[in-house]
Amino acid sequence: MATRTAAERRAEARTEFDAYMASCPARRLLDGISDKWVSLLVNALADGPRRYSDLSRRVAGVSQKMLTQTLRNLERDGLVERTVTPSVPVRVDYALTPLGASLLPLMQAVKTWAEEHIPEVDRARERYDAAQMPPNRPEFG
Repeated sequence: MATRTAAERRAEARTEFDAYMASCPARRLLDGISDKWVSLLVNALADGPRRYSDLSRRVAGVSQKMLTQTLRNLERDGLVERTVTPSVPVRVDYALTPLGASLLPLMQAVKTWAEEHIPEVDRARERYDAAQMPPNRPEFG
């Protein structure tokens, strides 16, 4: 059995979680947390637990299927905790876990950046699209 130095072990550990590598597990996590519904739901849970119906109303445009799927994925990743309270009807609340709360400042920053910079992005898109249009050519008959 070959002995590795501490520097070699650190270098190996760094390459194990290099999101630029296709096989890196961190890439799958980045794919999950970069979803728009994840960002919006994490932000919606910033003020504390919310019921499913509250989240559905807060995050306009999300279908029941996507809301359920996203909440399940967040729960699976340890970012959201689901609490069922037996009652009639059954009450289900969702809340950020400590791990989810650690992601919140980043998600809030991205949401704020998007809200503040969308006019600039829209102008850039318009300029780009205009530059991609073929020039008007007179028709010859």
